[in-house]
Amino acid sequence: MKKTPLGELEELVLLVVAASTGDVYGVPVMEQLQKETGRSFTVSAVHTTLYRLEEKGFLSSSVGGATAERGGRRKRLFALTAAGGQVLLEIQRMRERLWQAIPQDKLQLLGLSDNLL
Repeated sequence: MKKTPLGELEELVLLVVAASTGDVYGVPVMEQLQKETGRSFTVSAVHTTLYRLEEKGFLSSSVGGATAERGGRRKRLFALTAAGGQVLLEIQRMRERLWQAIPQDKLQLLGLSDNLL
């Protein structure tokens, strides 16, 4: 079996970056993760994950302009690469195949059949 190229936090961060329409940097990614998952994340964990995804070729980054709100410091902005989009698509397809493999009667027995999309 092929090793999954992403851990859970990496997948979540990549999804947040892919779904973002504005500038993407650490703090908004962290805030969106917390909003969507109801879990707490540190900025350092998000930054580490963003850099790791860039090393893997799933994100690219550039340095944005300096802002007064950050004391003149510049932000590192991240964008999804074609490879990042491809790995998300592969993960989505894998998850769909696994969900489809669950027998319908088992889902009904567990009371889950009405909760699926």
